[in-house]
Amino acid sequence: MRALVFTGPGKAEVQEVPDPEAGPGQVVIDVERAGVCGTDVELFTGEMSYLHTGRSTYPLRPGHEWAGTVTATGSGVDESWLGKRVTGDTMIGCGHCVRCRAGRHHVCADLRELGISDGIPGALAERLAYPAAYLKALPAGMDATLGALVEPGGNALRSLHAAAIAPGERLLVLGTATIGLLVAMFARADGAEVHVMGRNESSLQLARSLGFGDAWTRETLPDLAWDAVVDASNAPALPALAVDLVEPGRRVVYVGLSGSPSTVDTRRIALKDVTAVGILGASAGLAGTITAYAGGSVDPRDLVAATVGLEEIIEVLAGQRPAGAGAGPKILVDPRK
Repeated sequence: MRALVFTGPGKAEVQEVPDPEAGPGQVVIDVERAGVCGTDVELFTGEMSYLHTGRSTYPLRPGHEWAGTVTATGSGVDESWLGKRVTGDTMIGCGHCVRCRAGRHHVCADLRELGISDGIPGALAERLAYPAAYLKALPAGMDATLGALVEPGGNALRSLHAAAIAPGERLLVLGTATIGLLVAMFARADGAEVHVMGRNESSLQLARSLGFGDAWTRETLPDLAWDAVVDASNAPALPALAVDLVEPGRRVVYVGLSGSPSTVDTRRIALKDVTAVGILGASAGLAGTITAYAGGSVDPRDLVAATVGLEEIIEVLAGQRPAGAGAGPKILVDPRK
């Protein structure tokens, strides 16, 4: 089968690789859609921290946002999975440690991350071998485009839950890329008053087209009481700004990662009695995201700018937008192209 392979910093190619087989506890999935995110870009460029710690090494097969149909099952797997459209968790724990048994497999000491760390080849390929225990079935009628957006949606939903705001309260989202806009969508569906802040006016156009009229730059941001702030940006200065802006006694949520270390004054956190929450992965948000997408309370399709083939994604990773791409931040891949 064909699969995208990162062979070194800034180097990628579509290769013919062996067909995956469903080992014990696994299924094989025909991948219909896979998304590309900032983590994939960092793995491609060589900037991803895992490449420097040895957790990830080249050659590497990326892809952790995906949807497809189960075509084979291994021993110990319920055959009723056959023919079902599915997605799944990026975070694959050992399954038997204290953290896994407590439902915190996403921070397992022996964690493997699909298409990110060494151990499980990713979904930017025609087919994928995957542990059945981490599958999520997609409801009938949910297409592969929505399925491939479940993983980023799970990160966003976890971020909203961590913000702990009630209907009618005011949320500020820093960052207008995929996760930030998804946080805003989930918050609006829950009845919050949602504001977003972007880098400049051009970065706010899509947010406004999605119905978020309260869209600001740092210079135009109004002086309001922010009941929670979610930092979904990659700007090193914004984590500290989030603490400065949030109401005393409320919450700041960090789901974005900057390319360089950010500095937050913990005295400010303590003296404002602010709770700061970090979000790693979508695991606990996957089921809720599927429910929201299936019910129509959140529809993220407008975030998708284009769907391309495997060969075309190399140019996207190098910073080129596909011809005719829309305004959305998300590029999807149809590996069958």
